[in-house]
Amino acid sequence: MNGKVIILSAPSGTGKSTIISRIIGDPELRLGFSISATSRQPRGNERDGREYYFITSDEFSARVAKGDFVEWEEVYPGTCYGTLRSEVERVTDDGHNLIMDIDVKGGVNVKKAYGDNAISIFILPPSLDELENRLRGRATDPEDRILKRLAKARYELGFAPQYDCRVVNDDIDRAASEVACIIRNFISK
Repeated sequence: MNGKVIILSAPSGTGKSTIISRIIGDPELRLGFSISATSRQPRGNERDGREYYFITSDEFSARVAKGDFVEWEEVYPGTCYGTLRSEVERVTDDGHNLIMDIDVKGGVNVKKAYGDNAISIFILPPSLDELENRLRGRATDPEDRILKRLAKARYELGFAPQYDCRVVNDDIDRAASEVACIIRNFISK
C-alpha cells in the first residue's frame, strides 16, 4: 500500500459527499475516491460505478462470504453497504490517498485495520434540527425514510468520539477547508 487511507463518516445529510466533492481535485492531497458497494436501489440520478456499485442482496452476501470486503455493514434492515478490498488496492497501489465515504461502524473498523496508515474524520451537523432541514430539503426520500434517517443519525452521533478528528459542518466552505487541512497534515507525516 503506497497511499494512505482517509475515512470520512457522518449521518446522512451532514454534507460529507459535498465536502469530498470540494477537496477531491486538490492535487496536493492526491486523493482517489473509493466507490462503495450497496444492496439498495439507486436514488435519483445515481449510476452504478459512479456513486456506488449497486449489487443484489444475494451477490452482496456471496462476496462477503468470499472475503471481498474490507468492511461492510447492514446499515438499514435489508440494505448493506461495504468497501471492496479491490477498491482500496486500486487507489492506494498507485500512490494515491484513498478517501472513503463510509458508515460509522465501517469507519471504526477500517481505522482498526489500517492503524497509523489511516485517519478517521467524523462530520457533525450543527444540530439535529438543521440535519432534519437538510434531509427534507433534498426531496429524495419519503417521510418514513426521513424519520428512519433521523433516528439513525442520533445513533451514529454516538460514534463521533471514536474518530481521530471531528468537524462541524455549519458552513460548507469552512468545513471543506478544515477537512483538507487535516488530510494535508496527516499525509505529510
